[in-house]
Amino acid sequence: MRIGAHLPLADFGDGTPSAADLVHYARVAVGCGLTTLSANDHLVWGRPWLDGPTALASVAAAAEGLTLATSITLPVVRHPVVVAKTLTSLAAMARGPVVGGLGPGSSRADLGAVGLGFEDRWARFDEAFAVVHALVRGEPAPPGKYYSADDVRLAPRPERAPQIWFASRGSEHRLAGMAAVADGWFASAYNATPDHYRSTRGRLDDHLRAAGRDPADVPDAVATTWLYVTERRREADHVLREVLAPALKREPETLAHLPIGSAEQCAEAIAAYARAGAREVLVWPVRDPVRQLEQLVGALA
Repeated sequence: MRIGAHLPLADFGDGTPSAADLVHYARVAVGCGLTTLSANDHLVWGRPWLDGPTALASVAAAAEGLTLATSITLPVVRHPVVVAKTLTSLAAMARGPVVGGLGPGSSRADLGAVGLGFEDRWARFDEAFAVVHALVRGEPAPPGKYYSADDVRLAPRPERAPQIWFASRGSEHRLAGMAAVADGWFASAYNATPDHYRSTRGRLDDHLRAAGRDPADVPDAVATTWLYVTERRREADHVLREVLAPALKREPETLAHLPIGSAEQCAEAIAAYARAGAREVLVWPVRDPVRQLEQLVGALA
């Protein structure tokens, strides 16, 4: 199983990183043998949060051949043409592959910030996904109710078009709808235990076969795998209960499967996703991100 890392965009007590901090983090990820650097997307959040696509572009050179991924970005909030332009620009600059993970947005605040309602986000997303998927390949965008981009052609065209993945917690309707069109799937660790991932991947595979596709050709990654390695149990409890759970507005018990604790506990938490069949896990250090990456790699060695 591959291991990648989220850029540490959110301030959980260490402050938000500078551009130099992000470049250093990317170089450490390369040196640790990680495979992907990813960035999530919020305009407004409960903690200070750097813009995800901007942060991802800032590490394009330092990432060398690593995959750069949005995990996810929000075409409904940003507009699908803007997202397609961002992804093709990243692909033109990057030495490695680019994955554009897309989702409708789960935050009323993000949608409200750009004057959109929460209730129609899925209808908008279905159109937006099709527009992004077409434009990054240099194809005409299909007409729709919300977006008109059939005459848009983006340049420069990267030699390798970004893959376009979808994010879903596993509703049957969403898995069936995306199985025919998406290049891959992002699960979310804090919303999916290893058993939940295994079950959802199995249902996705059924839909892929029904769409005439080989599940082996459709990769996935388990994103937002919040990480904090410490041998001090009290510190681990503090990070889980007093830092992460309140920020996510979740009960700590629902996050107990995450790699937060001793090196042995963290290695086992990640190994559980490997046993469940996950192709890749993307860790997100809650604090002290460079040291956390180094400690994790040591724990997995």
